Amino acid sequence: MESAIDHDVVVVDEFDALSIEVKTSAEPVESVVSVAPIPTKFPGTLPAPCYHSRTVLSGHRDKRRWDLDKTWMVSPRMESSHLLYPVCDCPKLHARKVAAELNASDGLVFLPGEPSRSYEDSDMGPTFRQRRYFYYLSGANFADCAVTYELASDRLILWIPYVEPRQVLWFGSTPGISECLKQLDVDDVRYTTQLNKFLYRHLTPGSTLYVLHADQVPPLLHGDLLQTAAEVRVDATSLQPAADQARVVKTEYEVAMIRKAAAVSAAAHRKVAERLLKLGNESEIEAIFQAWCTTEGAREQSYAIIAGSGKNASTLHYDANDEPLEGREVVVFDAGCEWHCYASDITRTLPISGRFSTESRAVYDVVARMQDECIACIRPGTLFFDLHVHASRVAQEGLLKLGVLRGDPAEVWDAGTVAAFFPHGLGHHVGLEVHDVSGRERLLLLNKGTGGRVGKREVITPEMMSAMAQAGVGAGVGGAAAAAASVPPPYRGRQYLRKNMIVTVEPGIHTKNSYFCREYIEGYFLSNPRHARFINKAVLERYYRVGGVRIEDDILVTDDGYENLSTGAPKGEELLRVINGKA
Repeated sequence: MESAIDHDVVVVDEFDALSIEVKTSAEPVESVVSVAPIPTKFPGTLPAPCYHSRTVLSGHRDKRRWDLDKTWMVSPRMESSHLLYPVCDCPKLHARKVAAELNASDGLVFLPGEPSRSYEDSDMGPTFRQRRYFYYLSGANFADCAVTYELASDRLILWIPYVEPRQVLWFGSTPGISECLKQLDVDDVRYTTQLNKFLYRHLTPGSTLYVLHADQVPPLLHGDLLQTAAEVRVDATSLQPAADQARVVKTEYEVAMIRKAAAVSAAAHRKVAERLLKLGNESEIEAIFQAWCTTEGAREQSYAIIAGSGKNASTLHYDANDEPLEGREVVVFDAGCEWHCYASDITRTLPISGRFSTESRAVYDVVARMQDECIACIRPGTLFFDLHVHASRVAQEGLLKLGVLRGDPAEVWDAGTVAAFFPHGLGHHVGLEVHDVSGRERLLLLNKGTGGRVGKREVITPEMMSAMAQAGVGAGVGGAAAAAASVPPPYRGRQYLRKNMIVTVEPGIHTKNSYFCREYIEGYFLSNPRHARFINKAVLERYYRVGGVRIEDDILVTDDGYENLSTGAPKGEELLRVINGKA
């Protein structure tokens, strides 16, 4: 049988690499020849290349619905692999989830990975961090890759860089084609030297190319093929919201990764508590946590470690971690490691002396009640917005009881004055980012005209809090079925919890310094008659030195309730026993 052979010669530095694709009319078979050098010496040259081929059936694979019922356990192999997904079908599963959210039957998804980078005017670079959307569809955690997904044929291809032997000398090797094929559920793995040819053949006039951002359109469409590019529809707006929506509900594999990250982080929190009485500086807290995570195989942190003592405890994202602990009441310790790019996020407030003062214990108990009651309400169908409002109610009740707030509870509530002390959102999603995407809804989306959605780093003002109270949301947790906000697209409204979402519950009360400081309270609340009449300045003065209290856990939404993934990090009475060596 005769077959047409089309071949191109691709130059890879010192090597000539022959890429051959063979197609026959009788069989829907595509053979891909890839380049991988072996150390066969030629006089005066670097090692000569040899060619490895893999035959892949083209056409449609069986379309499998993505399934959340598969059980994943962290195996020894998972623990030893730091470049790729452990063996699983997640890349293809994730690609299909994204395709379902795109609601398109044809087109090509193109996602570049993080490129190799160097500092300006330097041959050294930052610690590598993979682009999360690329990782979601590929599982490859090394530089200079790309991934393509053909919607019509359900075909996922990982594109990896060819690594020269002299690069291996300096930086070591990255996974090759055979290793990627073995560990990742992708349909093919090819070298990026073949990518332009692939794109040229697949981006025919009238086709659609889906990219995350306009600046990620492949260079092919900027070069010699501008006429062809003009006939290709580039969609740079649909992919990100589709991927965000796909990422909100975690697969069982993702749950396993976050569970492992939370377990390592919780154990590291315990190590800090065990040694707290011997420590003299915030930096030692950071060092102990980082060291434990590293020894457990989790080198990357989800975010900069926060070890804020005294006045620093009320700065939400304090990360200097360089001040002495002596003479201070508490340290707010917020830290979580990553496991295979998946985050964890745990916060504990520790009494530096091993015991709380009267004031710090009073604030701690209020925050603990805020968290306990909100976590107890987590189940599918709960409106997260309601949880925040409920936490605010508990905070107000506690502060009224302590005498920090005063006056008629209904009037204090309507004024939103409690926001002076609980000025941030209750929580956020956790996933490939510590503040993970939340899809087309938002956990704390406000009504139109009340300030828009509230992000993790945005202050909830008393005006926002007052609007929440008056919206009729939060009167009873879970009782806001008709409270979806009327907002412009792409956001449809406030978010109800669903099975396999993972969210944090992180209430806090802050009384001093930096962003939520004496200056903040005096400048925005005590100077405003609307709020000043509800705040007892004399009592408040006693609580300024506490700084702040936060408690945070990672919560998995289950079939009919929740699972706390971070119970290994002690809190409450157990925390005191651990600190004082009585656990």
